[in-house]
Amino acid sequence: MKMPEILTDKNFTYGLKVIASRDSDLADILQALGSPPLWVREPGFATLIQIILEQQVSLASAKAVFERLQQIILPITPENFLILNDDQIKKIGFSRQKALYGRLLAESIITGQLDLLTLNGMDDEDVRSVLKKSKGIGDWTVDIYLLMALRRPDSLPKGDLGLALAIQKVKQLEKRPTPQEIESIAENWRPWRALATRLLWHYYLSKRSLKQ
Repeated sequence: MKMPEILTDKNFTYGLKVIASRDSDLADILQALGSPPLWVREPGFATLIQIILEQQVSLASAKAVFERLQQIILPITPENFLILNDDQIKKIGFSRQKALYGRLLAESIITGQLDLLTLNGMDDEDVRSVLKKSKGIGDWTVDIYLLMALRRPDSLPKGDLGLALAIQKVKQLEKRPTPQEIESIAENWRPWRALATRLLWHYYLSKRSLKQ
């Protein structure tokens, strides 16, 4: 079985050239801002916890909670996570719901129901199917894990707010595009949609910093 392709420094540069040649708006961003960061995270339980914390909150809020978690348990393993009692996990900043998601994820790994190492050799849709069996892990969480941890070149987090706002601005759309509209727009970027996403995040963050 062929291993899925992952992003490297070499194909990262090549992929950016490809999407820029196909989409003049992305070419303009690349020209103005240069290459985006690779934004890589270590595959594993800790990164999935971090992404769960980032669901529907600001990245700054999630980062603060994750850093407090790191101060209490290091390394962040399923076993260490399950040691935390309700009071501890609440003080760290987890909502009751996200604490539940984290505990269920930890338990599924400890019991062997979920083996994160096997995801490395699966294609994107098989990864999606396996991870979504865990309560609290939906498409956005899977897409971010594929994009950052597994470094898949064609992952598209079509439900991501920052991506939607960047596309709206760059494409001069009257309304924020829906996930379905984002998927349609992104068809032209295959098989490098994860690179287009990074480039659009790069644009979004640069615009946001200019407003501060």
